[in-house]
Amino acid sequence: MDRTTSKEPLFFTVTEAAKVLRVAPSTLYRAIREDAFPAVKIRTRYIVPTNVITQLTDDAAEMGGVVDVAKMTAEKRVIRDVGRLNRP
Repeated sequence: MDRTTSKEPLFFTVTEAAKVLRVAPSTLYRAIREDAFPAVKIRTRYIVPTNVITQLTDDAAEMGGVVDVAKMTAEKRVIRDVGRLNRP
């Protein structure tokens, strides 16, 4: 999909993402600050990539069970860090 011409936003505000996830914005802010939920920080503001929400719903539907976002984020962080260590 061409993300530049899509009508879907690339990012949600934390408040928008919290509404989609049906949690309080404070809960989502806390998870982001604890590095337990993926987000992008621009200066003092956080935004949540739309594909994170899509991935969560896809994973939950595929697994048929609970998706642990903190675990998913930690695993991605390890993969990222290992990749950085393996660079020449």
